[in-house]
Amino acid sequence: MFRGNNPINLDAKGRMAIPARYRDALSADCNGCLVATIDIHDKCLFIYPLPEWEKIEAQISALPTFNPSTRRLQRLLIGHARELEMDGNGRVLIPPELRSYAQIDRKTMLVGQGRRFELWDLDSWNGHRETWLEEAAGELSIPDEMQSLSL
Repeated sequence: MFRGNNPINLDAKGRMAIPARYRDALSADCNGCLVATIDIHDKCLFIYPLPEWEKIEAQISALPTFNPSTRRLQRLLIGHARELEMDGNGRVLIPPELRSYAQIDRKTMLVGQGRRFELWDLDSWNGHRETWLEEAAGELSIPDEMQSLSL
């Protein structure tokens, strides 16, 4: 499980060092093979271990192609998906087209989300986080899906 926020600088070639605490698990679980795709709601990237992505890709591929909305989702999520391979130093190259989509330059935030990571431009992450915190503080009700949780 991937948890926590990790500020990471991309190098001049667009490579990101996977935090050491995740490297062994990723090597064991997926031989260092990851898949990155776009988030269609926010300007960030989703990064999955290959086996997790394969499950999601199968679900997306199974959606009816005659439905324009699902076809659009398939084109965006599967069409932007790129395989990333961890090198011997624990780095992955983030393809230029994905960096461009997420407006990532050098300073990034890698956010663990359980079975995947989100990769954000650091300034964008900080701005969104502040907005989310303000919105959460102003909300008086908790969504029904979260009513049974105990924190």
